Amino acid sequence: MRRAFAALAIPLALAACAEPKWASDADVQRAAYVSPEPPSITLYTAIRNSNGEGGHSAILVNSSQRVMFDPAGTWWHSNTAERNDVIFGMTPTMLDFYIDYHARETYHVVEQKIYVAPEVAALAMAKIQANGAVPKAMCGANVSNILNDLPGFESIPQTFYPAKIMRAFEKLPNVQTRKIYDDDSDDNTELLAAQARAAAAMATN
Repeated sequence: MRRAFAALAIPLALAACAEPKWASDADVQRAAYVSPEPPSITLYTAIRNSNGEGGHSAILVNSSQRVMFDPAGTWWHSNTAERNDVIFGMTPTMLDFYIDYHARETYHVVEQKIYVAPEVAALAMAKIQANGAVPKAMCGANVSNILNDLPGFESIPQTFYPAKIMRAFEKLPNVQTRKIYDDDSDDNTELLAAQARAAAAMATN
C-alpha cells in the first residue's frame, strides 16, 4: 500500500518544487524550547468554514524539545529557526502566533492532542527531521505518512486530504480536541508584522 501511495505522489511532487531551508546550529540552539508538559503529538488542521474541507495539516511534537512540522507552510517568525519545514522554538507564545495565523475569517483550526510514550515522541521527532522539505500541496501526504508509521497511529490513512487525517485522528484513544475561530482577514501581512512587534516588545521587558 505504501508503495502504491508513493507512486501516486510522484506526479504531484513534481508539480511544485520544495523550498529547502537550513537554519544554523547556533540559531537552532538559540530557538530551542523545552516544554514542561509530558511527551505528546498534536495534529493541527485548518478547516474551511464554508464547506468543511481541509486546507492544511501540521504536527506539533513535544519530545526532548517542542517543534512544529509545518510541511509547505507559510508561517514564520524571527524568534524561531527552521530546517526543512521543522520549526524549532515553539514556545507558548510562538504556538499562539502560529494558531492565530491560520485561524481567520475563512478557516478555523482544529487542535487534536494525544499524550504518548517518550519513545514514540522521540521517533516522531526523528521522522519529521529526516523527512526533508515538502512541495506545496503535499502537506497531508507527508503528515499522514509520518503518523501512519508511528506506534499507536497505524490507523491514520495515507492520504492527501487534511480533513480525512483529522477525522481518523479523532477516533484514536484519549484525544483532546480544541477548535479555534477568529475573524481576522485572510491577508496575514499585518498579522505577521504585529507578531514581530509583540515578540520584540516582550524581549525588551
